[in-house]
Amino acid sequence: MDSDRYLPLIQNELKNLPSYIQDFYLQTNHSITTIYQYLTEFRRFFSWLRDSGIAKVEKNSEIPIEVLAELRRRDIILYIDYLKHTKNKQNRVNSPTSINRSINALRSLFKFLTVTADTIDGKPYFTNNVMLKIDSLNTTETLNYRAHNLEAHMYTGDRKYDFIGFIEHEYEKNCDPRALSAFKRNKERDICIAAIILGTGIRVSETANINVSDVHLDDAILDVTRKGGERDSVPIAPWTMPYIIKYSEIRKERYNPPKEQKAFFVTEYHGSIRRITYNSIEKLIKKYSKAFGHPLTPHKLRHTLASELYEITKDQVLVSQQLGQKGTSATDLYTHVNQEAQKDALRKLK
Repeated sequence: MDSDRYLPLIQNELKNLPSYIQDFYLQTNHSITTIYQYLTEFRRFFSWLRDSGIAKVEKNSEIPIEVLAELRRRDIILYIDYLKHTKNKQNRVNSPTSINRSINALRSLFKFLTVTADTIDGKPYFTNNVMLKIDSLNTTETLNYRAHNLEAHMYTGDRKYDFIGFIEHEYEKNCDPRALSAFKRNKERDICIAAIILGTGIRVSETANINVSDVHLDDAILDVTRKGGERDSVPIAPWTMPYIIKYSEIRKERYNPPKEQKAFFVTEYHGSIRRITYNSIEKLIKKYSKAFGHPLTPHKLRHTLASELYEITKDQVLVSQQLGQKGTSATDLYTHVNQEAQKDALRKLK
């Protein structure tokens, strides 16, 4: 499970951060992956506070809450400017999108410290939320521009069937002989993973965390645990059901999992049957899509479902419900993905 991977990383981050970050970790309701990402952002921010002389301490864990309470808008602007001129692991300058993730992490922290936190006297740590004065960066990309780029990295229409068919019938013809036996063993599982994301739009973490009891074949319904731990029930596209049924039928015989193993998607690791990880799903989708000739991530499979569902329904609320989103702002992009309607309208102009 993701918890097996991220909990040790989270604990390692917490060891080197102030105690009020531990409170943030315990009292907020973010997914485990989001928590880890936020903690890495806090580490970077606190390191900058020390390097810039704002926090005159030797370790991040020693930064007192008063430093955050006294920050002004100018301080955060300076930090954002620092991020604009800092290179990432790919040796590229941080993009506006990347910097906005840092801003969102700090917004979450300051909201907790100034509103949500429940200290010994029942009050938050302080009241000055400097992040309320900070705007996100303009990505300089319109929805149309983002939609055009997104459309080129999705498997809409027949392409999704071609992708599944490629894994089923073509991949092994060019598979490395050393990996062939593992591929044949896991083929039905891997096809089912791709189909279930394409047919429900669930996230990779949600896919990895599916239990056997979550799959309701008779009703074509999938129970999932959303970000923040909320439970949800998601309809499954009918075309994906044969792949889910086929894997369900061979799971026990093929992998022989112990009775206490609740995971629907399992893998063999050092002789034991375990739940497949988020990272493993990322890698297998990347592997198959690259061989298919159209590399993409599992998140783009999720985009595919969202785009096609909106194209059929024109209902952003329905799409957001299918994706497990709390509002429709994140689905605005899908109203722009199919630009053929725009082109058709332009052709009709006199």
